[in-house]
Amino acid sequence: MRIGELARRTGVSERSLRYYETQGILKADRTPGGHRDYPEGAVDRVIRIQEFYAAGLCSSKIAELLPCVRDTDGGPSAIATPRLVSDLTTERDRIDRKIDELRRSREVLDDVIATAAGGAQDAG
Repeated sequence: MRIGELARRTGVSERSLRYYETQGILKADRTPGGHRDYPEGAVDRVIRIQEFYAAGLCSSKIAELLPCVRDTDGGPSAIATPRLVSDLTTERDRIDRKIDELRRSREVLDDVIATAAGGAQDAG
């Protein structure tokens, strides 16, 4: 499939798809005319890449991780090194800290909302 179709099917810009290629995390064949030609599996790959970016991983870490997961379901493949496991554990710990920070922020917001809602009822 061409880059435009992949962009439409994944909701990712063509510019981002080209960037993924330069980072070595997405591959495309070339047509005789020089156009990118992505396999059907690229849809799953791009979705997986987006999930990793959303989790806060950088492209170099994603490049290390992608060979260790299946694109279709995100399950682990047999390829992993102890160093990668250590690095990913560090990333997971960072994500856990971020989740804790977000929960605390949500609790503060909930308190403010409850106070403001109570104040609005008192004024009415």
